[in-house]
Amino acid sequence: MSETPTLDLPWGPAADGLDRPYWEGLAEGELRLQHCGHCGAWIWGPQWICATCHTFDPGWETVEAAGTVYSWARSHYPFITELADRVPYVTVLVELPGAGNRRVLGLLVDDVPENVRIGDQVVGHIELDPGATWPLLRWRRADTEGARA
Repeated sequence: MSETPTLDLPWGPAADGLDRPYWEGLAEGELRLQHCGHCGAWIWGPQWICATCHTFDPGWETVEAAGTVYSWARSHYPFITELADRVPYVTVLVELPGAGNRRVLGLLVDDVPENVRIGDQVVGHIELDPGATWPLLRWRRADTEGARA
C-alpha cells in the first residue's frame, strides 16, 4: 500500500513556533486560542505578550468551534493554487462567544454558500486535505446536515 506524498502547502506553523499550539490543536481535533492567565484576555492572532496587560507568554486553551458569521467575502480568484478547484469560495470571519468574541477566518464549506448571511450560526470542523501535513479549520452553518462532522 502506497502513502499519499506530503505536499508543501502554504499553511502550518510559522518558523518561530509562536502559533504551533494552534496547529497542534487542529491536528488533535481541537480549536486552540491564546488566553492570558493574568487578565483573562483572549488573543488572536498569536502574540508573544498579552496586548492588554503585557504579560509574557500567554497560554493556549481549547475553545468551542462554534460562533456567528461576523463578515464574509466571496472569492472568484484562487489566491493560492490549492483553492483553484474551489472557486468561487466563501471566506467567513467567525465571532467565537466561547473565546471572548475573538474572530477567526476560515472557508465556509456547506452545500449552499451562496446564501451566507451575517449572523448565521456556524460550527467548525477540522479538515485534512489529501497529502497535507496540517489540517485546516473549516466552517458549516449550524443547521447544515453534518455540521458537527
